[in-house]
Amino acid sequence: MSSYPKLNFPAVKLRASRRGDRTLVWDDLRAMWLGLTPEEGVRRHLIAYLETGCGAARRRIVQEYPVAMNGAPQRADVVVVDDDAQPLVLCECKAPEIPIDRHVLAQAVRYNSVLGARYLVLTNGRSHYCYELVEGEYRQCDRFPSIGSGMGD
Repeated sequence: MSSYPKLNFPAVKLRASRRGDRTLVWDDLRAMWLGLTPEEGVRRHLIAYLETGCGAARRRIVQEYPVAMNGAPQRADVVVVDDDAQPLVLCECKAPEIPIDRHVLAQAVRYNSVLGARYLVLTNGRSHYCYELVEGEYRQCDRFPSIGSGMGD
């Protein structure tokens, strides 16, 4: 794990294990071991930040959230749901070497056309972008949303 790229998130403690030539990381939310790919590392850091930096309750964070796109099942990387279990924040994670560009934004917007979340978060662990859906338009936010207050927690 020493060759893992430096990310623009606060440090997190990951429970990791080696199995042969693979590094695995423990996913607390799903109670399972996952291969520690660069994208999975970004997801682990994002989830930790959603909890500690944004106030999201662990029980409201859903990974691999199903999105039905034209009959083909897709999955949003991370979705934070509100009190009514409706999507509030849709997060798309990419590996650190993948730029967050218009294609990543378009992917998230497509998913959100089905989910209807108020916020989109796009990250590769180095660059983070947040958008708020206001009156049918996406407006870039200056920072991550504060999502813990007002959610019944």
